[in-house]
Amino acid sequence: MASVKFQIEAEVRQDVGKGASRRLRRTEKTPAVVYGADKETTALTLDHNKILRTLEHEAVYSQILTLKIGQGSERVILKDVQRHAFKPRIMHVDFQRIKADEKIHMHVPLHFLGGETAPGVKAGGLVSHLMSDVEVSCLPDYLPEYIEVDISQLELNQILHLSDVKLPKEVEIVALAHGRDQPIVSVHIPRIVEEETPAAEEAAPAPSEVPTSIQKGGDKEEGEEQKEK
Repeated sequence: MASVKFQIEAEVRQDVGKGASRRLRRTEKTPAVVYGADKETTALTLDHNKILRTLEHEAVYSQILTLKIGQGSERVILKDVQRHAFKPRIMHVDFQRIKADEKIHMHVPLHFLGGETAPGVKAGGLVSHLMSDVEVSCLPDYLPEYIEVDISQLELNQILHLSDVKLPKEVEIVALAHGRDQPIVSVHIPRIVEEETPAAEEAAPAPSEVPTSIQKGGDKEEGEEQKEK
C-alpha cells in the first residue's frame, strides 16, 4: 500500500483539438483526458504548475490517484505524460479509470537495499543495477508504491533475477508470468581500462636510417650530382 496519497484537481473542458490545446497552454493550463472503466472519455484541464510539482514525486507514477472533477472524484492511474522536448513543461496527461475488482498492470520502482554491506562489495566489487523498475499485476488496493530488493548478501559475480524478488501480498511480476526470468542486479569487479598514452615525440631517426634522398647534400638527383663534378 502507498504511504503517500495524491489528489489531482481538474476541470471538464468543452473546447478540444490542437488549436484549443495551444490556447490552453498559453494560460498556464495543461490539457488532459480520463478514460476507461466502461465510461466515455472526458477532456480535462489541469493547472500546469500544480501538475508539474505533483509529477516530481516518484510515487505518483505507481499508485492509485484521486482525480477530483468538480464535486465528484474518481480513482485513476497515470497512464501517459507528454513533456516538452527541452522546456520544463507538461504538454498533456492521460489518466485511466480503474475498477476495484479488475487487475491493473503498472511499472513499480525497485529500491535496492544493503549494497554497502554486501560481501561482494567489500571484496572490491561494484553493484550494477540492470533494472530500475518492474511491471506488476494486481488488484488496485494491493498496488505497492515500490518493491524492495535486499542485496546485502550478494557475493562477487553473483546475479539476482526477478524470481529472487520477495513480492508483496497478491502481487505478481508480469515478466515471470510469461516465463521471462530477467536479471535485475549483479556485483562484479570493475574493468580497468588503461588509457593509451601517446608517446611524447618519436625520436629522430639515426643518420644511417635517414633515406638517401634527404641526407645532407643528398637532395639532388644522381644525374645532377654528376653534372656538378
